[in-house]
Parts: sequence; structure tokens; C-alpha cells
Amino acid sequence: MKNNIKVERAKKDLTQEQLADTLGVTRQTINAIEKNKYLPSTLLALKMSALFGVTVNELFILEEGD
Repeated sequence: MKNNIKVERAKKDLTQEQLADTLGVTRQTINAIEKNKYLPSTLLALKMSALFGVTVNELFILEEGD
């Protein structure tokens, strides 16, 4: 699975720290999600999609074999 978190974060001119504070997680969590080392909970994915104004499917893209 890949994601567009970094792209959407850049569109809103947010740092990882700012996004983390807004979502109530650590900067390390955001970093791990962006690097595909950690999959967020459903709740966190929904919060991110609402914040960015995109669907969860636009943020997280299933790749063949996922």
C-alpha cells in the first residue's frame, strides 16, 4: 500500500509536527506512515481524510499483492 500523506500535507503547508499535533499523534507516527512502515488505524485514516478533504481511498492506494 502506498499513500499520499506527504503530498496532501504539502498542499496544506503543514510540517509533520503540525499534522501530528492536529491529529493527536507523534511526529514519528506521521513519519512512519509516510514511509509505509506503519498503517494507521481506521480512526486515524478517517481523521486524516477529513482534515485534507479527500477520501481515504485517495490517501491510501492499494497496490497489486496487498
